[in-house]
Amino acid sequence: MISIKNVQKRFGDNIVLDDINLEIPQSNVFALIGPSGAGKSTLIRTINALEGIEEGEIIVDGSSIHHKQTDINKVRTEIGFVFQSFNLYPFLSALDNVTIAPINVKKMGKQEAQEKGKQLLESLGLGDKINSYPSQLSGGQQQRVAIARALAMDPKVMLFDEPTSALDPEMIKEVLDAIRGLAKSGMTMIVVTHEMGFAREMCDQIVFMADGKIVEVSPPDKFFTNPDSERAKSFLSKVLNH
Repeated sequence: MISIKNVQKRFGDNIVLDDINLEIPQSNVFALIGPSGAGKSTLIRTINALEGIEEGEIIVDGSSIHHKQTDINKVRTEIGFVFQSFNLYPFLSALDNVTIAPINVKKMGKQEAQEKGKQLLESLGLGDKINSYPSQLSGGQQQRVAIARALAMDPKVMLFDEPTSALDPEMIKEVLDAIRGLAKSGMTMIVVTHEMGFAREMCDQIVFMADGKIVEVSPPDKFFTNPDSERAKSFLSKVLNH
């Protein structure tokens, strides 16, 4: 489903992604974890070309993302992306935030888009907030609107870039519950996260990154109980005992 081959990314002389190779099968959920500055967010942003790459190739469902002949705008309609900071339009209601892309990009009829948008918001526990504006919503509610907005495009893949990092602790659970629901539905997902309990519970594979490299890829039970690398052991000793 997603194939990342020999990817290298630099910012000036700084190598932020160093020969990244990763295969993500359809309907799998992968967590990207590791220390700050490891390259996790940069990697996830290269998957829909929000960041360019200097070397290598990224293929999503048969499309080479960074090939000059690829219509990246078309490909992006099939790759949902949920940011740390919601990025909702403040002057649009929750429902209008969800329906604007299907109407304007996919040319979906307004009534159909609104019906689908209402269903998505209701499925995420926001049925009573469809006419609310972002300023009237909590952070957790805004992030769930952002998830509904991404799902409204019927993506084949969902990418989450630290979706709970901007939330107060009491709001994290409602967003993680929404992502759990997607995982159970069979959506292919990559989640950059610091929520170790979520990663262990819901993900098929843990991808541990440090210093721009993938250090190891393991199933959650193995990674959290007996990681292969000393770097991962050091990381876990800090985050699990914090």
